[in-house]
Amino acid sequence: MSFNLNRRRLLRIGASVPLLSMAPLLTARTALAASAVPPPPPGLVAGASSERATAGLDLRGRTVLVTGCNSGIGLETMRVLALRGAHVIGTARSPDKGREACAAVTGRATPVVLDLADFASVRACAAQVRQLAPRLDALVCNAGIVLGDWQRVNGIERQFVVNHLGHYLLVEQLLDTVVAARGRVVVVGSGSHRQAPAGGIQFGRLSGEGWNARGYAHSKLANGLFSLELARRLQGTGATSNCVTPGHTRTAILRSTGNDYRDDARTPTQGAATPCYAAVHPALAGVNGQYLADFRAGEQSAEQRDAAMAARLWRVSADLVRS
Repeated sequence: MSFNLNRRRLLRIGASVPLLSMAPLLTARTALAASAVPPPPPGLVAGASSERATAGLDLRGRTVLVTGCNSGIGLETMRVLALRGAHVIGTARSPDKGREACAAVTGRATPVVLDLADFASVRACAAQVRQLAPRLDALVCNAGIVLGDWQRVNGIERQFVVNHLGHYLLVEQLLDTVVAARGRVVVVGSGSHRQAPAGGIQFGRLSGEGWNARGYAHSKLANGLFSLELARRLQGTGATSNCVTPGHTRTAILRSTGNDYRDDARTPTQGAATPCYAAVHPALAGVNGQYLADFRAGEQSAEQRDAAMAARLWRVSADLVRS
């Protein structure tokens, strides 16, 4: 992947950039008519497991893509959806880790290599997924990183690249397969989006300068805004986009920051419960443009509900992934 970032070029971003190459989605701008989140079935409360969230479901014949399948919430999401009969395509940066994770679950799981920081890898992954599945019933954007220091990928703060831009490009490359199945895009966000830098997305300084200590929260805000704008674009297609927070979950994601988890941290099976619910449960059929926490509509910041910021982020992201 190669793209350069400079102040003059960023000032030009947002003028006229390519959008998704799907004619039905290129409609005049309309406000998002977010559908209400129905009450979950009895027993689905905070702390419920992913197996409880998918109890009784028969997912045979469905195909789901889960990024970051080799550990934590991604591994648990893949395990449970495969257990219920879905064909799960799981991505990992390492071929060996992907194969090992897929071999460890009961059911059908297929590994695919994906490095979200390398846009060539994202495109190659999408091409391979197309060969495996012409239709995706769900695409779960789960993989992510938390950094304890300031890192950049060709000038852009690394967490923004991995957690947001890589997933933006992957969804763009595969969205027609989701629409063909009237499927669901599930973006794993975080309540940490509330700790993003003042003003929201730092369009004028995406390098992270001055705000890199809040880089993870910044990337999670980007996840929520991306899901919001995608939901608007999917209106009328039958496909949906929702953002979910798994809650504070003990996984390997904090390994570079000292694994500083609270005592009340959830297990991966608890953290994966709402992502699994959003991806496959019939209770959420047709629900679009929502932010979910513990199977219900979650509280979010005004910035994450900012439709204008979401639209601008889409334009900026489209420009960056093509540069």
